[in-house]
Amino acid sequence: MIELVGNCARCGKPVFCTDGFINGVTQADGSVLCFECDGEESVQEKNG
Repeated sequence: MIELVGNCARCGKPVFCTDGFINGVTQADGSVLCFECDGEESVQEKNG
């Protein structure tokens, strides 16, 4: 089963839940990031 969870808070790309697994990352404020945008954030944190 595939369900739309919401749109990425950064790029607006739709984020889906597939068979109980979200294809993105839920933030503390309840917003969702796609894996691509979450990966960019991690790289920026490391490079400071």
